[in-house]
Amino acid sequence: MHTLKGLAAVLALACTGAAMAAGPGGYPTKPVTVVVPFAPGGGSDNIARYVVSRLSERTGASFIIDNKPGAGTNIGNEFVSRAAADGYTLLFGQVTLAINPYVYKALKYNVQKNFTPIAHIADSPTVLIVTPALPVKSAKEFVSYAKAHPETINYGSGGKGTSVHLAGELFAATTGTKMVHVPYRGSALAMTDLIGGQVQSMFDTAPSALGHIKGGKVRALAVTGAKRLPDLPDVPTFAEAGITGFDAPAWYGLLAPTGTPAPIVQFLNAEVEQILKEPATRQRLAQLGAEPVGGPPQDFGKFIQTESERWSSVIRAANVTPE
Repeated sequence: MHTLKGLAAVLALACTGAAMAAGPGGYPTKPVTVVVPFAPGGGSDNIARYVVSRLSERTGASFIIDNKPGAGTNIGNEFVSRAAADGYTLLFGQVTLAINPYVYKALKYNVQKNFTPIAHIADSPTVLIVTPALPVKSAKEFVSYAKAHPETINYGSGGKGTSVHLAGELFAATTGTKMVHVPYRGSALAMTDLIGGQVQSMFDTAPSALGHIKGGKVRALAVTGAKRLPDLPDVPTFAEAGITGFDAPAWYGLLAPTGTPAPIVQFLNAEVEQILKEPATRQRLAQLGAEPVGGPPQDFGKFIQTESERWSSVIRAANVTPE
C-alpha cells in the first residue's frame, strides 16, 4: 500500500515536472533576469516580484529580479534594449516607455524598435493626495481652492517629466487650475515632504500611495479609472467627484529585446495570462492598488503606441522641455 502511494507521488511529481518544462526547446534552461528600472520596495517592484515569483513556480526555473533604478527608468530600459534577444533578459516595463522619448533629448534606445511586447500585466490608478492640513475634503473642493488661490498650491513629484508630474499637468489643464510643480529626486522624497507639509498635494500611483493613505498620513481625494479601488472603497473616482476628462493610469508589462524568438514570447505571454487569472493574483494585485489586464502581445504593443501618442500631446501642451 505504502509502495503504491509512493509510486503515485513520484508519478505526480514527474507530471508536474513535465508541465513545468513546457517552453520551446525546454526554455528556460537557465535563470531568467527580469530588470525592474526602479529601486527595491516600491509599488512597481512589489508587483514585479509577485509575478516573477509565480513564473518561477510555474516553470520550475529561476526568474530573478534585477533592480536597475535611475534616470527616470532609462538605465534599466537601456540595459535590456542592449541585451541578447534570447529570452533570458526581460524588462518589467512601465508607463515611462510612453513618456521618456518626449522628455529626454538623446535616449540610447528606441521603444518601438528595441523592444518586443510580451504581456500587459496590470494597470493602477493615480491618486490625488493632499496633506491633512490642507482645508479640502474632496476633489471638487481642491479645484475650488486651487482656483481661489492660483499658483499657491504646490504638488510634489518624483521628478520633471515623470508620469506623476505629467498627471499634475494634465489635471491642471483639465480643471483650469494653476499649480506649482515641485520636482524631487524620487517619489519617496516627495511623499516625505507631503507628509511633513512642505508640499500640499501630490499625484501618486496607487501602489506607492496606499500604505500612507491607510496609515492616515495623507488624505486621498479621488482616483483615476472607471471604478473605485477595492482597498480604498471610500475614495471616489474623479468622474464620481464631478471631474470628467481626467485619467492618468500607471501601467506595467513584460517586454523583451527585439528579435527574441516568437515561441518564447508566446510561451511567456501564455504563462502570464494564466497567472493573471489566478484568484490569488487578483487578490494580491488589488492589495497593491493594481488590476490585472492581460491580452496578446500585439494588443500590448498597440496600447504602448496609443499611450505614447497621448502623453506626447500632454508633454507638448505643458511645454515640458527635454532634459
